[in-house]
Amino acid sequence: MTGSNRLSAHLDSPVILDGALATYLETLGADISGALWSADILLQNPSLIKQTHLDYYRAGAQVAITASYQASLAGLSKHLNLSDDQGKDVVRKSVQLAQEARDEYLKECGNQEKSNALWIAGSVGPYGAFLADGSEYRGDYVVGKEDMKAFHRGRIQALVDAGVDVLACETIPSLSETEALVELLQQEFAGKEAWFTFTLKDGQHISDGTPLSQIASLFDGAQQVIAVGFNCTPDDVGLEALRALKPLQQGKQWKMIVYPNSGEQWNAAAREWEGKRTEGGLLAVKTAQWVDAGAVLVGGCCRTTPADITVMRNVLQPKK
Repeated sequence: MTGSNRLSAHLDSPVILDGALATYLETLGADISGALWSADILLQNPSLIKQTHLDYYRAGAQVAITASYQASLAGLSKHLNLSDDQGKDVVRKSVQLAQEARDEYLKECGNQEKSNALWIAGSVGPYGAFLADGSEYRGDYVVGKEDMKAFHRGRIQALVDAGVDVLACETIPSLSETEALVELLQQEFAGKEAWFTFTLKDGQHISDGTPLSQIASLFDGAQQVIAVGFNCTPDDVGLEALRALKPLQQGKQWKMIVYPNSGEQWNAAAREWEGKRTEGGLLAVKTAQWVDAGAVLVGGCCRTTPADITVMRNVLQPKK
């Protein structure tokens, strides 16, 4: 990707991300109850992955996040007995499906100029997702730095080889995992842009209790990190955290990013979503609040839909 088409070159105005992948796949009929969640659909019904990406592009998203969140090489080996090479093929498939959806959308639009403002982000889920015990919301696992790098290296390499525009290091809950990822990217993938988004304990701390001030300092000198923020968190907590992060962002090379959940809360014991969705006029108000707080990249996470992304698009890019 040329310098002018790099995502970082387009962050002087809001950029719209997509919304939920796994929970939207459920509405299309997919079964994501297995340990690999949406990654299993890459093998069982990849057309649904492509359809999801296409629906989000049609809704106004400019960035599609690949279905590789749960497709770590360790997870694919553990649950499907795949070799590292076979696992990398699965990861590359996630990129290919997003690229096919982008191409189809551009063909529908008949406007190739839009190709300069549509991107694909390669999802790099946390070690906690591999554990599949909810620890991506606690960050209470202890893994050595080199082991953590080894866990992430193969998937990142496959995403880069497949041509993602930016790496989405997302749903990260811990200081130690962040340190390992930043070091890995700087040492081995320095030419690839990335963003980091965190799960939250509250509006001032990520899930393992590390204060945002300490997290923000990790990106000093990490020029390839183009955005820092939050995902898979309640929308109001995300807003509070953006406001806390804003003074720490002043003078930095990175922008702020947020893609929170729908407003509903997951009840792990009952295995169901509870509460009320944030949608329509209230979602429009909150979208404006996130941008007023400093977010430049805005989208949705669990339980959000293409309709929600259209609401965000209409607020942030009303003439498009």
